Amino acid sequence: MSATLNNVEDLQEFLQAEYYTSQFRPVELKEYLKINDTIYKVDSKAEAGMTFSRLLNYKYSDALKKMDPDHLVALVTEVIPNYSCLVFCPTKKNCENVAEMICKFLSKEYLKHREKEKQEMIKNLKNISNGNLCPVLKCTIPLGVAYHHSGLTSDERKLLEEAYSTGVLCLLTCTSTLAAGVNLPARRVILRAPYVAKEFLKRNQYKQMIGRAGRAGIDSVGESILILQEKDKQQVLELISRPLENCYSHLVQEFTKGIQTLFLSLIGLKIATNLGDIYHFMSGTFFGVQQKFLLKEKSLWEITVESLRYLTEKGLLQKNTIFTEKGLTQKDAIYKSEEWFQFSFHITKLGQASFKGTIDLAYCDILYRDLKKGLEGLVLESLLHLVYLTTPYDMASQCDPDWMIYFRQFNQLSPAEQNVATLIGVSENYIGKKASGQAIKKKVDKDIVNRLYLSFVLYTLLKETNIWSVSEKFNMPRGYIQSLLTAAATFSSCVLHFCEELEEFWVYRALLVELTKKLTYCVRAELVPLMEVTGVLEGRAKQLYNAGYKSLTHLANADPEVLIRTIDHLSRHQAKQIVSSAKMLLHEKAEALQEEVEELLRLPSDFPSIEKA
Repeated sequence: MSATLNNVEDLQEFLQAEYYTSQFRPVELKEYLKINDTIYKVDSKAEAGMTFSRLLNYKYSDALKKMDPDHLVALVTEVIPNYSCLVFCPTKKNCENVAEMICKFLSKEYLKHREKEKQEMIKNLKNISNGNLCPVLKCTIPLGVAYHHSGLTSDERKLLEEAYSTGVLCLLTCTSTLAAGVNLPARRVILRAPYVAKEFLKRNQYKQMIGRAGRAGIDSVGESILILQEKDKQQVLELISRPLENCYSHLVQEFTKGIQTLFLSLIGLKIATNLGDIYHFMSGTFFGVQQKFLLKEKSLWEITVESLRYLTEKGLLQKNTIFTEKGLTQKDAIYKSEEWFQFSFHITKLGQASFKGTIDLAYCDILYRDLKKGLEGLVLESLLHLVYLTTPYDMASQCDPDWMIYFRQFNQLSPAEQNVATLIGVSENYIGKKASGQAIKKKVDKDIVNRLYLSFVLYTLLKETNIWSVSEKFNMPRGYIQSLLTAAATFSSCVLHFCEELEEFWVYRALLVELTKKLTYCVRAELVPLMEVTGVLEGRAKQLYNAGYKSLTHLANADPEVLIRTIDHLSRHQAKQIVSSAKMLLHEKAEALQEEVEELLRLPSDFPSIEKA
């Protein structure tokens, strides 16, 4: 069941199913366009595609006209604080600026609406952020306004979403990602501009955003207002009247990438090991149904052959057995001319390692090369070298370093840590020249330079364990740093599984187990055992540790009633859950040790028997 699926017909064909569709919406949605101070109703029956609705009747001072040329204050104050409103902005920075601008012109009456709950919310935001609070949110939350985008940490976003859902916050300024990812409906949805970043709005993005308008069971009607300039009017009207597009062009690259990973799985699991079997398998998948749209330039057969060639050239597959004429069916004989049809394939050790580690195939050979190079001179005086090896490749390619910060951070490293940079091919001289804006003749791999910069961020985070201070130090959004940390923890686990399949990398195994744990929890070492317990995050782990509960055994033997009295803001349900989870973990560890003891004491099955004479 879906409200937004574009290619229902493909799915219907694949499942050999019937499908039913309805235009019913529990809450009526009224679409409006705003040009200058006039609001038009979207009307597909009208010749112009819209009809006049009303003029905005709001007294603007000269200062307000200058600060708010789009009349956002007028539009939002028609609904808040009694009803909720979402304002979609093109960029993250614009979200913050719009939230601040609106709050400057709201009356002090807004401060009284749900005042105590807003104060409690600010307190909770400080608690989850080690006492830190974003200065923008500090100004806007008392008025019931906040911004929401990926620059916030996941805990901050969760608190803001809960506050908005319960009506404590009545206005969110947000980016388009909120429309697709979170169910936060509103009485009125305002689109600040028909753009997402610098790209013009797509039909399905527009539908996702305006779809937030109207809360079932709460509102009788929902409204969307798209603010546009006269120059964009024609393009917007075409966008609104156009049917939902099938975004196949954007899927082609993902299709090819997905097919290569699938082939590795098929051959690794011995489901299909030759070209014919693989092609027949693919013809019966959802890819097979979609190929007429996805592959206009190349057939599924050509893509299959190319993918096998790519995997073989990467060293992930190996060609071996040659088929005889008798081994071919009549249907297969059509493709006999294909050189690749004669071979069967088996997965190589590198392929098996990539498969088990779920490594992106675009980077598996680079990872192997980096790990191999690391063996020649792995620097273990600090974690920096290991952190570099587990910094995600895909995030490095999107990174844009601040060269002054890069240079400053480099100079704060110890000689051993600076040696890590030298070993991977990044010199102090190069970073210094970039920071001072000098021309550089020597070619240096941009991805390696960017990856080292991100490893500096992660390394600093592991030492300081405070996202806020690292965010300030590197001038990066804290939400981005949190995403980087999560991605690094996941990639570190993947690299560990990759190394487990390759005997030559035995030295990395024990090192990566500990590093993965550090990246996953990113707290002081003594707090890690406490954070293994369900419901215990960093803040709670610190409270428990300071109260004397320093190990799993302490928590497993704790009295929930004593915990409630000792630990601030801990409910009875949470206390019982913590004790219960600690007991279960302790029991599991004890059982594992017991099994180990029994295994050691058990008489081996191949023990030589002594026959009596």
